[in-house]
Amino acid sequence: MIRGYSDHAANERTFLAWVRTGIAVIAFGFVIEKFNLFLDAIAREAAGDATHQFDVHNLSGPFGRYVGLALIFGGLGLLLFATARFLRTGRLLDAPETHAASNASAELVLLALLMSVVAGYSVYLLVG
Repeated sequence: MIRGYSDHAANERTFLAWVRTGIAVIAFGFVIEKFNLFLDAIAREAAGDATHQFDVHNLSGPFGRYVGLALIFGGLGLLLFATARFLRTGRLLDAPETHAASNASAELVLLALLMSVVAGYSVYLLVG
């Protein structure tokens, strides 16, 4: 039996939860990017037809163009962060000496970043 198996299993479950979250963020970024490409195609088509002119660019806008890319790269960052944390925690669990619990500063920074992105996008949607 593996020494501290339940701790290692909990570490792996946490890692897999981070991986699922990272993949979901990346997938959502791809959806936003595809939607922006769809809106650009509609805008190009409507530009040729004067009777069906409408401002599709208000839906995507300059901010909307970069949100998908930011989510894709943010998801990749989450995957890198999760992998580094998983490996570090595994090494600490295997170490014979006792370690103090680390502070949650990285998680708090990620939470603050996520809250600022959600707040900024909410304001963008309300104003735009």
